[in-house]
Amino acid sequence: MDVLAQVSATTKALQSFTLTMMDDHLQSCVADAIAQSGDTAQEKIAEASQAIARMVRS
Repeated sequence: MDVLAQVSATTKALQSFTLTMMDDHLQSCVADAIAQSGDTAQEKIAEASQAIARMVRS
């Protein structure tokens, strides 16, 4: 049971880290790309959407 509790805690920590990293990416890379407009903005938005979809499916 202790191992399962540790696995659960580790999973939650990794999920939290993933959300923090995604938030940082959205606030920096994606926001900068949107401010500059053009194809790069669409690419960054698509990249972020794909990453979010992967997170939701896992």
